[in-house]
Amino acid sequence: MDNNSKEECIPDMGSGYAARTILSIALFVTVIVALSRNTGLEMSAVQDLLLFGGYILAIALTCIVLLKIGAPILRRMTPQASALFTAILFMISAIAVTEAMHFGLHFLGIIKNLWPDWHWPLLIRGLVVTGLCALVFNHYMKAHQKLQQESMTTHSAKLQALQSRIRPHFLFNSMNSIAGLLKSDPDRADRALQDLAEVFRVLLADARKLVPITVEMEISRQYLDIEKIRLGDRLDYKWSNSNVPRSALIPSLTLQPLLENAIYHGVEACFAGGVINIELWAEEEVLNILISNPLPEVTVKNKHRKGNQIALDNIRQRLAQHFGDKAELQSFEKTGTYFVKVSIPVLRG
Repeated sequence: MDNNSKEECIPDMGSGYAARTILSIALFVTVIVALSRNTGLEMSAVQDLLLFGGYILAIALTCIVLLKIGAPILRRMTPQASALFTAILFMISAIAVTEAMHFGLHFLGIIKNLWPDWHWPLLIRGLVVTGLCALVFNHYMKAHQKLQQESMTTHSAKLQALQSRIRPHFLFNSMNSIAGLLKSDPDRADRALQDLAEVFRVLLADARKLVPITVEMEISRQYLDIEKIRLGDRLDYKWSNSNVPRSALIPSLTLQPLLENAIYHGVEACFAGGVINIELWAEEEVLNILISNPLPEVTVKNKHRKGNQIALDNIRQRLAQHFGDKAELQSFEKTGTYFVKVSIPVLRG
């Protein structure tokens, strides 16, 4: 097992989830012990609950601090050594708090005997209880880590599956178009081949990647240039960029499938072709993308509308995988033009 695999197998004992788990276990132990020691709800029972709760809370907070300090060391251990060291830190916390409470009470004059009869039994019970709590804590942390790893694996698989669905169907047409340029315009054919290679390099890359908006725009431009070879004057496009930070990050291949939709379901279906407008602007930490294309006068409803909706649903799911409910994709028609608007949080690289 390599170091990376080892780190993935060991939970982060210094995380916020670890702290919340320790406090939850402490609350549970406090309630159980208080109920077992008292049968009613008299004032003495409430005082006993408060005193014992304060004692358990002090141990829990000490555990949290020690685990936070020791987390980097724990991550370099084997899972078994990490669990054992965690249990030792729990017991050290119990000893430290018990002894601090004992000497504090003696210093304040509340107890006269430096070593009262209840000292050792209390310490032993504290070690037993914290040892059991450490076992429960380790179990929950391992279960949480396993759940996280499974969730990440599922998340990655979903993204790759969604990206595989939106790979363009233009390879064959593009190669034919480039082949037609080899004799008439070899320089342009060479540039087109380079653009095509770059587009497919991105298509085969990791779907989980966030890339700078400038990179995404360049890939989209290369894709449009390839399609322009095939469609000629029937295809034109215009870019508009306002207040978008150059370092803003966007999921790889967000623009390209939207542009493919605009060509296949819009420009290519129109007899005279048309213009695709791509507008990008940032507003209050939200990156907005608006793509518009002309609609054909006669729409082939079944095939085109269904294919367009499937593609948009795939893109919507990819955005949700990255941004949750903070991402939004809308589509609408207006005066013979089809619009798709994407809104995502501005993430800076």
